[in-house]
Amino acid sequence: MEELMRKLEEIENLILDQNLLQKKVLNMEEASQYLGLSVSHLYKLTSANAIPYYKPNGKRLYFNREELDTWLLRNRNTTREEIESMAADYLRKNPLKF
Repeated sequence: MEELMRKLEEIENLILDQNLLQKKVLNMEEASQYLGLSVSHLYKLTSANAIPYYKPNGKRLYFNREELDTWLLRNRNTTREEIESMAADYLRKNPLKF
């Protein structure tokens, strides 16, 4: 019986995750779950204006899921292969003169 309850809970969580991915606007709890951050940390980010959010009625906070995706993907690190390719391109365009 416990195994059945665990499986049902797992299915319920998967359905909730699917619903979350289909929503465009998330509330605080949904955004916290979506980002994998605690609610308190998310509040800190909003109070520091470090993350985009909306406050339509002056109390509750809402987030645009697409803006959260953009926020998550900022500050991309360049791979070693990309750096080597850029260096090779630079040397090809600007040969060393002795």
